[in-house]
Amino acid sequence: MSDPIRTLPDALAAAALKTGRVTVRGPGGSVVEASDWAAIAEDNICLARRLLSTGLKAGARIGLMAETDLAFIRLFLACQRAGLVPVPLPLPGSFGYREAHADKLARLLAACDARAAVAAPALLPFLPGGLDLAATPADMDALPESRRGLPVIGEDDVAFLQFSSGSTRFPKGVVVTHRNLIANARGISAALNVGDGDICVSWLPLYHDMGLVGCLLTPLFSGTDLHLLPTREFIRNPLLWPRLMAETGGTIAYSPAFGYELAARRGVAEALRGLDLTRWRVAGLGGDMIRPQVLARFAEIYAPAGFRAAAFCGSYGLAEATLAVTLGQPGAGLAVSTVDMEVLEREGRVVPAAGGRARVFARCGVPIPGLDVDVRDAAGRTLPEGHVGRIFVGGPSVMGGYFREPEETARVMSPDGWLDTGDLGTMDGGQLLITGRAKDLIIVNGRNIWPHDLEWAAERIEPLRAGDVAAVAAEGEDGAEQAVLLVQCRSADPAERDRLATQVAAAAMADSGVLCRVVLVPSHALPRTSSGKLARAHARRLLAEGRFG
Repeated sequence: MSDPIRTLPDALAAAALKTGRVTVRGPGGSVVEASDWAAIAEDNICLARRLLSTGLKAGARIGLMAETDLAFIRLFLACQRAGLVPVPLPLPGSFGYREAHADKLARLLAACDARAAVAAPALLPFLPGGLDLAATPADMDALPESRRGLPVIGEDDVAFLQFSSGSTRFPKGVVVTHRNLIANARGISAALNVGDGDICVSWLPLYHDMGLVGCLLTPLFSGTDLHLLPTREFIRNPLLWPRLMAETGGTIAYSPAFGYELAARRGVAEALRGLDLTRWRVAGLGGDMIRPQVLARFAEIYAPAGFRAAAFCGSYGLAEATLAVTLGQPGAGLAVSTVDMEVLEREGRVVPAAGGRARVFARCGVPIPGLDVDVRDAAGRTLPEGHVGRIFVGGPSVMGGYFREPEETARVMSPDGWLDTGDLGTMDGGQLLITGRAKDLIIVNGRNIWPHDLEWAAERIEPLRAGDVAAVAAEGEDGAEQAVLLVQCRSADPAERDRLATQVAAAAMADSGVLCRVVLVPSHALPRTSSGKLARAHARRLLAEGRFG
C-alpha cells in the first residue's frame, strides 16, 4: 500500500489527526501563542482561497518574512494548498543596518521574480518598492475567499524556494519540491526514531533550512509537539534554551556548535538549579564545523541537570539536499577521529595520529534512508574509505536545480542527478567525516591547510571569541599563495593591536606551522552568510579589493 503522505498538504492532514501542538515562546520563554496542528489544518483551505483572491496564479512566488510566529506557519502552509511558492525571507536582526537588509531583500525577491510579499507591519518598510502586493498577515486574513478552485498538488510541484547560505550577494534559490521535502522529512524521522512522545524545542530561524525543514516541517510530518523560541530571544538569553528543554520535557533540539557554546558560557550552578534534562535524547549538531571541545564543556556543565553526552548527534546537510544528508545514531554520542594532520595535508588521507601534529574531527553519521553519499577524486572516481575527496549526494531529496539558474545548476548537478556539494571529506569508520569546503582550502608550499585550524588556534588568544577570525588565501609578494588571518579587533590602542597581531601569528605558527599575515579589521567587519557562518569567499574578495588594510 502506498504511503498517503506525498505532499505537505498531505502531511498537514495527517498531523491534524494527532495531538501535536505548536507553541510559540517570547521574552523569558513565556507562551505567546499556541495551536494544535488540527486547528492550523482547519483554516488552511480558507486562507489558501484568500491568497488566491489576490490574483496570484499557481506557481507564483510570494516572499514571507520568516517571523517565528503562527502567522508565518499558517501562511507558509496555505501557500502549499493554493499552489503558490513561498520564499522565506530573513529578518533584519541577522544583517544589522536597515539599508543593507533592504538591499538584500530586494536581491532575494528579484532573484525569485516574486511580485508579492507579506511582512509584519514593522517590517513592511524593509520591502522594496514596485511589488504588486506588499501586505501584512492581518491584511491577508481580511481578504475575501476566492471562488477559484484550489489546484491539485502533486509530488513534483514546487513546495518552496530556499536560498542557500552565502547566496545573499548573488542569490541562488534552491527549488524544493514536495517529493524532495517529504523524502527528507521521512528520512530524518526514521533516522532519529521520532515518535509520538517526542517534543522538539528550537530557536533556529525559520528562513534557514535547518530551522524550517528540520525544526518545523519535520515535526509537522511526524505530528509531534513543537516549541519555537525566536532567535533574538535565545541570543539575549541563551539559558532560555535548556530551560525550555527542561520545562517542556523536550527530547529533540538542534543547533550549530556556537549555540552550545553560548549556553555553556552562561550555564552556572545557580542557573541550573531545578533543571531536569534527562529526557533530552537528541542534541543535534549542524550548520558549521563541529568543535568536540565545545560540546565536552556543555556536557560537563549540564551533567548535574541530567544531560548526557550520549545525546550529541552529529549531522551533515545542505539546502541543496533539502536539509539532512547524514545523521548520527541517537544515543550513541558523537564519534570522533584523531587525525594525523601531516598525512592529511600532504597526502589527502585520514589516518589515526601516532604522535606529532594531530586534530580531532567529528564524524557526522551515516546517510539518512533514501540518500547515498559518494566521495570522489578530481576525475570523478569513487575514492576508498580514508581518502579525502569531494562529497557527492544522490537521492530523492536532492534538488533538481536552482531557480532559473541553468548554468549554476549544471555546475553542481551531474546529468544523472548527483549533487557536487563543494565540501571535502571521507568515510571514516563507516561515517562521513567533513574536512572543509573545497573553495576555502588554502594551499601553502604543497600543503592543504584547512582554515578552521588557523582560526581556532587564533581564537584561543584573549580577548578573541569564536567567529572573530577568518582564514583566507591571498597572493603574496612573490606571487605564491599565502595564508592571511583577518582578525576582528575591538581595541584602538596601537600597543594592544600590535600585541594581538603578534600573538595570533605566533599561535598559528605553533599550532599549524604556517606563517600567516595578520590583518586587523573592525568589529563586525567579517561578512557572514544568512545562517551566521563566516563567508570566507566574500572576505577574500574584500581583502583583494583593499577593503581590509
